[in-house]
Amino acid sequence: MRQLKITKSITNRESASLDKYLQEIGREELITVEEEVELAQRIKKGDKAALEKLTRANLRFVVSVAKQYQNQGLTLPDLINEG
Repeated sequence: MRQLKITKSITNRESASLDKYLQEIGREELITVEEEVELAQRIKKGDKAALEKLTRANLRFVVSVAKQYQNQGLTLPDLINEG
């Protein structure tokens, strides 16, 4: 499996909308492993707020993975959207 690097500096800005999105997700609070487990347990019980928080907390990860696949046919915004 490919080793992924997650950094605070997200990526080069390709467009105004991508720049705005990256700034927005950059303000999202990171969660700990313990918080992730707790959120998953709450999600199993139907907690929609927990699902929203876990999803938003992982948006940087989506960008990080998308960056690994840049220049292989899809633009970075398209890769992020597919994530």
